[in-house]
Amino acid sequence: MGKALIIGCGGVASVAIHKCCQNSDAFEEILIASRTKSKCDALKEKLEGTTKTKIQTAQVDADDVDALVALIESFQPDVVLNLALPYQDLHIMDACLKTKTNYVDTANYEPEDTAKFEYKWQWAYRERYEQAGITALLGSGFDPGVTGVFAAYALKHHFDEINYIDILDCNAGDHGYPFATNFNPEINIREVSANGSYWEDGHWVETKPMEIKRVYNFPEIGPKDMYLLHHEELESLGLNIPGIKRIRFFMTFGESYLNHLRCLEDVGMTSIEPIEFEGKKIIPLQFLKAVLPDPASLGPRTKGKTNIGCIFRGKKDGRDKTYYLYNVCDHQECYREVGSQAVSYTTGVPAMIGAMLVMNGTWKGPGVKNIEEFDPDPFMEALNKWGLPWKESFDPELVD
Repeated sequence: MGKALIIGCGGVASVAIHKCCQNSDAFEEILIASRTKSKCDALKEKLEGTTKTKIQTAQVDADDVDALVALIESFQPDVVLNLALPYQDLHIMDACLKTKTNYVDTANYEPEDTAKFEYKWQWAYRERYEQAGITALLGSGFDPGVTGVFAAYALKHHFDEINYIDILDCNAGDHGYPFATNFNPEINIREVSANGSYWEDGHWVETKPMEIKRVYNFPEIGPKDMYLLHHEELESLGLNIPGIKRIRFFMTFGESYLNHLRCLEDVGMTSIEPIEFEGKKIIPLQFLKAVLPDPASLGPRTKGKTNIGCIFRGKKDGRDKTYYLYNVCDHQECYREVGSQAVSYTTGVPAMIGAMLVMNGTWKGPGVKNIEEFDPDPFMEALNKWGLPWKESFDPELVD
């Protein structure tokens, strides 16, 4: 039994909190803290009476390290689960360091003023976390997150070495809007409009945004256009999985989404450079976020499925081997269960599982760790138990 402080109360946090409350044997008490306390209170009210988990709420600014420290000291959690914005990771890590509290997140730090996401800022905490005797588990979402667990599982059970990994992320959900993003529009659009890159022979190969396109026939969904993007788990898997020659990440996008995005880029609406507007400085992308549908509102209207997984190629007992591990999730089933669509669900469930494994000591080891550095088996069991069952294929279609 343990206590978790959960920072954030958006779509992913809502799923993770629902799952903690379903798993009240592990989560005896949770404290939900966010900039907007009324959101935390509304979620508490919805869940109380359905769970044995004791729920508290608090207001906190995740950029205020002193306020975070005070909150952690008063609640004394076994783990802090950071489901705030990626720009706030380092402040929350600082507060965990000062209070010697274990830390878990789902997305790596990126500075607010440059669309650059990489692990170097968080890896710089390794020694301090080791000295404090606490664990920071980075990237316990789906991608990054489950994709890293899949890689560790494939290596443990199916390969002596893995040479090629293709991570394929397909969202075939339809929400009926001409243009909307399935998670925070600011993060989503920054990710998509940045240069692509992949890891090959020990170095990065950079591509123009959306330059590399493939069509893939996804199990239970069918053929979809997918595009090569940069994604943070390429960086950690390149270091932690022996034998790697190349890792790529592909995500599907529909033509309507891409056409709208190109128009918005062409008129400057996706820029993160401040502009002067009516005597005030505003950031176009933040203004765009304000006029787009809230991702949390897409749940009731989204139909269809997601399919996220990894195709591995490597060697076992001197022979070539191919293995595909994936999960298929249904948007409407997720909504019926927890009131969120599958994009939030596929991140929120692994966030709860990572927090549980750190909290109960199944995964321990002081320092800053990426998810593939731990034994994958308990996580893989928990995925089947808590709503993200995985499937495998030994003869998948390959990506050229």
